[in-house]
Amino acid sequence: MLKGYGAVILDGAGLTLQLALCSMALAIVLGLIGVALRLSPLRWLAWCGDTYSTVIRGIPDLVLILLIFYGGQDLLNRVAPMLGYDDYIDLNPMAAGIFTLGFIFGAYLSETFRGAFMAIPRGQAEAGSAYGMSPRQVFFRVLVPQMIRLAIPGFTNNWLVLTKATALISVVGLQDMMFKAKQAADATREPFTFFLAVAAVYLLITSVSLLVLRAIEKRYSVGVKAAQL
Repeated sequence: MLKGYGAVILDGAGLTLQLALCSMALAIVLGLIGVALRLSPLRWLAWCGDTYSTVIRGIPDLVLILLIFYGGQDLLNRVAPMLGYDDYIDLNPMAAGIFTLGFIFGAYLSETFRGAFMAIPRGQAEAGSAYGMSPRQVFFRVLVPQMIRLAIPGFTNNWLVLTKATALISVVGLQDMMFKAKQAADATREPFTFFLAVAAVYLLITSVSLLVLRAIEKRYSVGVKAAQL
C-alpha cells in the first residue's frame, strides 16, 4: 500500500514524537517561569511575563519557526566572527525545532498555569507562609502540586496542538514524518496515500495521548472527589 515507504515514514514518526516530547518538556519549564513572572508582585517582572505570553501567542507558529531558524542562524553567523569563530554555523533543524516549539508553547502553558494558579484559594499560600516557608517554597511545595490537577485539561489541549504543530518543522529541513511523506509523495506521485497515512499516525498519537492524560486527570481527581462527597 505504501510502496515500500512504510518503514521510512515510521522512522519519521519516531523523530516527530521525540520532537514533541522534548519541545513539551522545554515548554513546561518556560511555562512555569512565565507564570512565576506574571504572578510576581514586582511590576516589571509581571510585565515581562505578560509581554512574553501576549507577543508569542499573537504571532503565527510558522512565522516564528522561520524567524528563529533563519534569523537565528544569520545572527549567529554575524556574531561568531566577533568572538573569533570564523566557520559558518549551520543550525541543527531538530535543535531549532525543539527550541522554537518549546518557546511558543511555553507562552501558551504560562496562560494555562496562570488560570490554574488563580483557581487555588489564596489561603493556601498564606498558610504556607505562616509555616515559615519562603515564597519559592510556597510556590513549588504548596501551589504547584495543586495547580497540576487544575491545569491538566488545558495542558492536554496544548499537548495535542503541539503534536500537530511538529509538522511545521519540516519546512526547515527536519526529516520528520511529514518530510518523509512529502518525499514519498513526490517520488510516487501519490500524495493522497502518504498524507492520509501521516494523518492516521497523528490521529493515533493524539488518541493515545488523550487516553493517558485522561487517566492521569482521573488519578489526580480521586482525593478531591472523595473529599467533596
